[in-house]
Amino acid sequence: MKSFNGKTLRWESREGVIDLTLDHEPANEIGTAMLAELEEFVAAFGALAPETSACIISSARKSIFSAGGDLRELYATAAAVAAKDRPAGVRAFLERIHAVMNAIDEAPFVTIAAVHGACLGGGLELALACDMIIADKMARFAFPELRLGFIPGFGGIPRLKRDLGNAFVRDLLFTGRTMNATRAQAVGLVAQLAGEGEALRIARSTAAQITKYDAVARAAAKKFIKPIPREELRREIDLFCELFTRPSVMAALKKFVEDSGPMPYLP
Repeated sequence: MKSFNGKTLRWESREGVIDLTLDHEPANEIGTAMLAELEEFVAAFGALAPETSACIISSARKSIFSAGGDLRELYATAAAVAAKDRPAGVRAFLERIHAVMNAIDEAPFVTIAAVHGACLGGGLELALACDMIIADKMARFAFPELRLGFIPGFGGIPRLKRDLGNAFVRDLLFTGRTMNATRAQAVGLVAQLAGEGEALRIARSTAAQITKYDAVARAAAKKFIKPIPREELRREIDLFCELFTRPSVMAALKKFVEDSGPMPYLP
């Protein structure tokens, strides 16, 4: 399959490069609908890999890459079941999303997140699963989860620790503040800084360069320099589920879903 058009995303493969575009109103939230279509995408890797050198993940939304997990769906799903049954449902979803993120992380081609606007929570975790982030100068990054009483659950902390120093991880996690693209590049989160609106163009230029080199050596190098922190990822799921059982989390999610502001996940 060379292309796919879904309800939350679309992708097309041509000349050795896959363009995957997130396009889910209002803010590319990652819920069960997008997860199912991401699962379809990674299931196609086996067929795509022999002809693919790079994959670019970008957003069709005007001012956002992704707001992260679909917290409204999470609250509705959790509220519909008994408190004792909530952790099992959350764990099942997290294990599915971790499988997708791990597949993107270890894809046999180079993955590039072309980021503009807000890249928050699970959206940042998706970008972190990629081999590099190319961001326009107006992009901003944050992990706002602690204000709701839980931690990032899509693999973000272990991947951030793998790639950057602990001091930066703690600052991003404990404060929940957004970070602009310039600082993100300075600390090594962003590989290339683009002009406003130019991230996708720069990502495509980078992908074109990647296609010139030996595929076997590239895959071997990626496997060597980017090991997946599997044990920490498993522990992350356990901790998220443990935190999610607390009544204060449901209360915080209820307040979140009742907020009429356009972006209640921002500080």
